[in-house]
Amino acid sequence: MLFTPARGRRTGVCLAYPNRYSLGMGNLGFQTVYRILATAPGHYCERAFLPERDGSPPRRLLTLESGRPAGELDVLALSISFETDYLNVPAMLEGAGLPLWSSERDERHPLVIAGGSAVFLNPEPIADFCDLFLIGEAEEMLPEFLAFLDAARESGASRRQILEEAAAIAGVYAPRLYEPRYEGPRLVDVGGPRAGCGVERRLVADLDRFPTTTQILAEDVAFGDMFLIEASRGCQWGCRFCAAGFMYRPLRTRSVESLTADVERGLAGRSTIGLVGAEMASLPGIAALCDAIADRGGRASPASLKADCISPALAAALGRNRSRTVTIAPEAGSERMRRVINKNLREAEILRAAEMLVGEGVRDLKLYFMVGLPSERDADVEAIADLTLAIRERFLGKGKEHGRIGRLTLSVNNFVPKPWTPFQWDPMIEVGEAKGKLARLRARLGPVPNVDLEGESPREAYLQTLLSRGDRRIAGWIVELHRGAQRGESWWRALRSGRRGKRAAAGLVDPDWFVHRSYDYAERLPWDFIDHRVRKLYLRTEREKALRARETPPCDVSTCKSCGAC
Repeated sequence: MLFTPARGRRTGVCLAYPNRYSLGMGNLGFQTVYRILATAPGHYCERAFLPERDGSPPRRLLTLESGRPAGELDVLALSISFETDYLNVPAMLEGAGLPLWSSERDERHPLVIAGGSAVFLNPEPIADFCDLFLIGEAEEMLPEFLAFLDAARESGASRRQILEEAAAIAGVYAPRLYEPRYEGPRLVDVGGPRAGCGVERRLVADLDRFPTTTQILAEDVAFGDMFLIEASRGCQWGCRFCAAGFMYRPLRTRSVESLTADVERGLAGRSTIGLVGAEMASLPGIAALCDAIADRGGRASPASLKADCISPALAAALGRNRSRTVTIAPEAGSERMRRVINKNLREAEILRAAEMLVGEGVRDLKLYFMVGLPSERDADVEAIADLTLAIRERFLGKGKEHGRIGRLTLSVNNFVPKPWTPFQWDPMIEVGEAKGKLARLRARLGPVPNVDLEGESPREAYLQTLLSRGDRRIAGWIVELHRGAQRGESWWRALRSGRRGKRAAAGLVDPDWFVHRSYDYAERLPWDFIDHRVRKLYLRTEREKALRARETPPCDVSTCKSCGAC
């Protein structure tokens, strides 16, 4: 029986990451949730990760702590940061010995819940697999939800009672209480007699109340050589393609005092401090913080820096920190395209930042660009190569002055339209067209010394778009791809055969319906039921400004009320 009542009995939670151990334990959000669950009174937490795929029959999903089958605990909690991990949810459920579909689970089975940044945006592709979603930041809502589980355990509540009563908690989404309705391929309604008026996303107002840092140091994980510290949540710049900049609004930063205390703890275990946030150059006190890390013999490794916010003091501090590589994200090569995406960044500012960083001792630069953005022209793609060559000229000039020649690495990604952004209505370009844009950049930059180009697969971007913009009918595709993987079939071939209509008889919607078409302003979007406090009209207005290449100033949380998040 689910939550068998017994005085003094603790609720067991299996925190499961639907990918490899090395990625899960390198994920700061996963570690934060683990700390909350592991220290909550009346609960105990064990971890589980996607079993390695070695060609053998599917393996049981066992917990790391005790080796117990994950399905034997009271709750299976999926922590999902990336939409592509939706594909691994069936493997996790089957590994735990559970039916895939929530409608087929009963009192014998644990409660399956999911949270994480991917489900904040659009949980619908896996809605039929999960009993409940927690839409919001864990520090704010997880303790309240755990208290609810305590009460449910003590009362011996049924599964149905738990779903209905949990839905009354702000931020909890119970998919089975909603009844989507379609007319042909189009979603026309997400409601039903119990739909209510939406799900409120929960957020932490004061980050200093909940220091978010590495909890478990491990060598064999992503960022294992660093102690990670979350420095901010959200972003004030409003880049129109960026989901994090909208779903985490308003911008919140940690105080210098809080960050300094975290640095002191971190340097006791690691020499490198990874500063995590959407954009670090505008963080108040960032230069002084990097100096303080250098003073203590450590090295600061901040996340992406906005070029025009890199001050001489910050560049000097990064040089003192022996920072070998610094990341800058121009995102687009032309001034027009940067206005379209609201990057608020001029070429002269990018070149100045590159000169400063190299002049202060930074050896290598990594540059992020995107292709396939709305209204992109051929000249905008060529401008990526032009800007790269201009940066290289400044980069090499300063490097020669100091007797060191580093490398420029370009990471070129395909535009993926994300929910809750001004570009949520726009399609991804055709895969062949995306390949052509990357090929043109490789032709121009491939022969250039000291320049490396890393291009994301357009097929991967197609898959990410499908999972980002899909509704509940995508669950059928997720299962289809899961079964295909078990047979050794590539997911791309499975999707293409669906496009040709081979699987139409099985009720699978053509995936191009979600990937390659523009959504109408008037149509209901699968994720509209989530209340991110960002007005849909504001997003539409921002898209219209993008098409006119007009910029919006950065957020001023003290005075601005435009988008509704404040």
